[in-house]
Amino acid sequence: MNEPLRRNRPQGISTRAIHLGYDPATEQGALTPPIYMTSTFAFETAEAGSEMFKGERPGYIYGRTRNPTQTILEERVASLESGEACMTTASGMAAISSVMLTLLDSGDEVVIDHTVYGNTFAYFTQALPRFGIVVRLADFTDPQTLQEAVSEKTKVVFFETPANPNLRVIDIAEIVRIASNIGATVVVDNTFATPVLQRPLEFGVDIVVHSATKYLGGHGDLLGGVVIGTKAMLARVRSTGLRWMTGATLSPFNCFLIMRGLKTLELRMERHSTSALALARLLEGHRNVASISYPGLESFPQYELARRQMSASGGLIAFEVDGGMEVGLALMNRLKLVTRAVSLGDTETLIQHPASMTHAIYNAEERAKHGISDSLLRLSVGLENIDDLLDDVEQALTAL
Repeated sequence: MNEPLRRNRPQGISTRAIHLGYDPATEQGALTPPIYMTSTFAFETAEAGSEMFKGERPGYIYGRTRNPTQTILEERVASLESGEACMTTASGMAAISSVMLTLLDSGDEVVIDHTVYGNTFAYFTQALPRFGIVVRLADFTDPQTLQEAVSEKTKVVFFETPANPNLRVIDIAEIVRIASNIGATVVVDNTFATPVLQRPLEFGVDIVVHSATKYLGGHGDLLGGVVIGTKAMLARVRSTGLRWMTGATLSPFNCFLIMRGLKTLELRMERHSTSALALARLLEGHRNVASISYPGLESFPQYELARRQMSASGGLIAFEVDGGMEVGLALMNRLKLVTRAVSLGDTETLIQHPASMTHAIYNAEERAKHGISDSLLRLSVGLENIDDLLDDVEQALTAL
């Protein structure tokens, strides 16, 4: 006799990613949600349209603010991140800018961790100050530096964990504790970990953002971003940051592609993490590797913190080879299977040189201060067979 279904528990990540928010019976039996390729929506009556604009009646008005394809994706991502609501955007940078332009006014202050994605760093340190917003940097791995940087004018605290590109891990709960003392909104970029491995909202964070271009999409064929938080907060960001300030709407077709990616997200993150750990162990033991940063290695300085916050260590590895930048670039050029390209989270394994590529916006002094050395390489481990990846990396290292 079959055991009864266990009904007193939430559905798993993959189940929700595949089924949540959609019933094929409502769409003529179509198993896959349809793509609503329309820019505007008809109103049943003039009065109904007026009520929708006032927020007194549910419905769709115009594609810049919402679309039925987006709605399904947003419900699924919100659930995976343990949030009340989600908003999609045209890119990860659009997600960040939509949030910041909603929350900040001239004269406000923001404190960010000093190691973030290069374009994010430029946005905070070069773009926002043009509008009278003060941006301060701190080393969030030492919470005392955040404590010293915040003030009564601090409205937002922003960081990534693990951080791009050197995978520093930040104590989310401790940062939330400090920020809550001054009433600041905490925003975390969870792109590297994904909700499969880490859910910052469960640690008290207010808003989570992702570049959905990366692991959520997972196939290197789209651009997208997401913002997750409370219903009230997301209503503000949608009406102000998205509708008025950026207009950075995600297309219905890209929503469809990200929903496709979500269906295999849990499986892919398991494979990414398992393969990355195997490659990290190879690198750690190779005579030509000078240093390695991977949260799954016991030698990682924040190994115990990573184990508490993350269910696995993810698919990114940062490392340096003996001989500096010139030898590191030579290694990249000797790889045959691993592809030289920026981005991450794709099915293909990618390698890039942060100092001259994704983090070139940092000047040399900033890179040296913030742990982005000229010899640092970042490896995004894909879904190829691990033996093939190990063979490729080993032959390239041995040839140095």
